[in-house]
Order: sequence, then C-alpha cells, then structure tokens
Amino acid sequence: MDIEEVFHIAATEDRRILRTQKKLKTALLALLEQKDLQELSITEVTRQADCNRVTFYSHYRDLNTLLEAIVEDHLNGLTAHFRRSFKGRERFSSTDVQRHLPIFEYIYQNQFIFSLIIKGEVLPGSQNLFCESLVRVSTIELKLEEETDIEIPTLNYFVTYGSLGFFLYWINQGFRNPPEVMAEKLAVLHGKIYGGAIVIKE
Repeated sequence: MDIEEVFHIAATEDRRILRTQKKLKTALLALLEQKDLQELSITEVTRQADCNRVTFYSHYRDLNTLLEAIVEDHLNGLTAHFRRSFKGRERFSSTDVQRHLPIFEYIYQNQFIFSLIIKGEVLPGSQNLFCESLVRVSTIELKLEEETDIEIPTLNYFVTYGSLGFFLYWINQGFRNPPEVMAEKLAVLHGKIYGGAIVIKE
C-alpha cells in the first residue's frame, strides 16, 4: 500500500466519523425540541440517527458529552462570525451596526441551540462558555482606540456579559425583532461605553 492509498483511507475514515457525529448531533437537537435532556435516552437518539448504541459509545460518553460537542460547534461558528464582523478592517466605531450584525445573524439562524446555550438551563456553564468565546476574540484581536481609566479586561468583560442579558432579552421575546434591529440597538448601547476599536490581528 503506497502513501496515497493510506491518505485516501484515512480521509475516507475521517469523513465517515464526521458524518456519523453529525447524524447524532442532528438527532439530539431534534429530540430536544420535543423533550428535556434528562427525559431522553441514548437508545432514542441512536434510533433517530439511524445507528446503534455501540456506534454512539465509540464517539461520545453520554448525552451530556454529545450536547457539549454541539455547543462547541456552534460557539466556534459564533466566533467565526464575530471575526467576520471586522475582517479586512483596521478599525471600527462602536456604533457601527455592521460590526454587530453577523453575530445576531448567526444566532438567529440557530435559534434553538442558542436559546439553550444562553439560557443556561440544559448545559451548566453554557452561558459562561458563550461569553468567554466572545471575550477571547476581543482580548486577542481588538484594542480600544481611546485611553480609559478602566482596565481593558474589566471593560471587555462588562461589555460582553452585559450583552448576554441583551441576547437573553431577545430570546425571551421570541426573536421578535430581526437581527438588523437588534444590532442597531446594541450598537447604540456600545456607543455609550466606548468610542471605537482597532483590529490588532486578523
């Protein structure tokens, strides 16, 4: 067997693993719209995913582990959209609606899972995971333009965790307002806290 065949087999196996994991994640999310996590069994999830328990245990320890993987996927997607909001820019104003819009769009496209994450009732600590994902990007890749008497990390956490309440309000309102409207409102609030930021890493 030559090196190309080895790589081909490995790539095929990787695709098969990812396909199986996606089926299990999709199955759990679909069932969570009908039942609470503690009411679900692995058998129900595997039946929904059209696989067996042995397959499940080859990928995940239990349903909590599967849910954690789903949350991780979506938080990675969220940070990618956060980065997209300042991609190609050297700076942006805090009142720039386009800076906030991609985050709202991504949450709106994935309403159910972000309702679970931001409410924090299904997976303990998911609210912190949500905020820390955004804080990490801000801390590493952005810097305030103006001088401030408040330490940057303190301000960063204040803005991010304050935004958690804003997203929670949106969820509790049943996502009544479209992403564009919510982005405008958050831009107004951010404008009262800081002027603008410089992109220090892409």
